[in-house]
Amino acid sequence: MDHKDPRLTSLRSEVDDVNERILSLVQRRAEIVLEIARLKQAMGLEGYDPKREEEMLHQLTARSEGPFGPAEIREIFQAIFRASLDIQNQSWKEQLQVKRRDLVPEGGIRVRGVAIGAGTPVVMAGPCSVETPEQMEAIASRLARLPGVKILRGGAFKPRTNPHTFQGLREEGLKILRDVADRHGLATVTEVLDRASLELVAEYADMVQVGSRNMYNTELLKAIGQLGKPVLLKRGFMATLEEFLLSAEYIVSEGNHAVVLCERGIRTFERWTRNTLDISAIPLLKQETSLPVIVDVSHALGRKDIILPCARAALAAGADGLMIETHPSPDQALSDGFQQLNLDEFEDMISQLGLDGASGKVGAAAKREWKSEVTA
Repeated sequence: MDHKDPRLTSLRSEVDDVNERILSLVQRRAEIVLEIARLKQAMGLEGYDPKREEEMLHQLTARSEGPFGPAEIREIFQAIFRASLDIQNQSWKEQLQVKRRDLVPEGGIRVRGVAIGAGTPVVMAGPCSVETPEQMEAIASRLARLPGVKILRGGAFKPRTNPHTFQGLREEGLKILRDVADRHGLATVTEVLDRASLELVAEYADMVQVGSRNMYNTELLKAIGQLGKPVLLKRGFMATLEEFLLSAEYIVSEGNHAVVLCERGIRTFERWTRNTLDISAIPLLKQETSLPVIVDVSHALGRKDIILPCARAALAAGADGLMIETHPSPDQALSDGFQQLNLDEFEDMISQLGLDGASGKVGAAAKREWKSEVTA
C-alpha cells in the first residue's frame, strides 16, 4: 500500500484529532478530581473512595461495545484512576505546613535563648536518666563551661522495653533537672510519655521531647501542638521520612511551629550497632522542610567507640546539632550505660569535633580530618 494513500492520511489525521480530544478530556477530568479532593478535604473526608471507583469501573465495563472489551476498558480506566490519585496525593503533600519555607524564623527556633537552626550547631547533652542531684550537678557544671554545649538533656519519665527496669524518677527527676539547669544557666529538654503527664513535664522543661515510640501517638502530638512549647520530635525506629514529616505536621497544624526533628537511627538487620544511623535523612529532610534537624548519635549507635566519626558525618551532612549522652560513671548508670560517654570523653569529643562557640562552624582541623577519613 502506498504510504501516501489519502485514506491512510485521513485516518491518521482522525487519530490525531481523537488523541487531542482524549488529552483535553483527561486533563479536564484531572481538574475536576482535584476540585473534588479540595471539597472533601474541607469537609474532613478521605480523598480516596474505593467503593466509588469500583462503581465507575462497573458502569464503564458494562457499556464496552467496541474493539476494547471489558478487561481492556477496566485496565485503561484503572490507569487513569491511579494517575488521578497520584496527583491528588501530590497536591495534598504540597499543601502540608511542614513544607513551608518560611516556617522557621531566620534566627532559628529559640529554646530559652538557645537558637536551633540558625547556623550554629547545638549540642544537647546529659545522661539517659536523671538519677541523683549529685549526678546532674557533676554533668551540668562541666557542660556549662564547654563551648557549643547549650542544652541539658535527661530522662525523668523513661519508656523502657523491659517493664522491670528503671522507669525514671518522674516529677522528682524533673525538679532535679530544672534546679541544676537554672543554677548553671542551661536550657533543658526531657521526654514526655503521654497526655496525662504533658502539663507536668511542660512546667519544668524548656523543650519537650517526643520519643521514638510516641512518634505515632497522634493525640499526644496534637496536644503538644496546642501547648506551644518547643518540641524535639524523634523519628520512629521503623518510620519512613514521609511518616516522620506527617508526625511533625500534626504538631505544626495545631499552631506550634517550634519543632526540631531528630534522626536517631532506624531498625535494620544490622546488629553491630543498636540501630542504623540514617545519614541520608539529614539532607533529604532539609530538602523537604525548613524545620531544623539534629542527630542523636548515642541512641542511633548504642556504642561509644564510633560516636566521633558518626558525629562528624552528621555535621558534614548538614545537621543543626547533636544529642550525645554523657554520665559521670557510665558503668554505674541505671539505664543505657554502655552508650554513654564519661565526662572526660565527652569533653574530648567536643574538642575533636572542632565546634567553636563563637563562630558556630565545624573547625577547619576537624573538616580536614573528616575529609581525609572519607577519601582514605
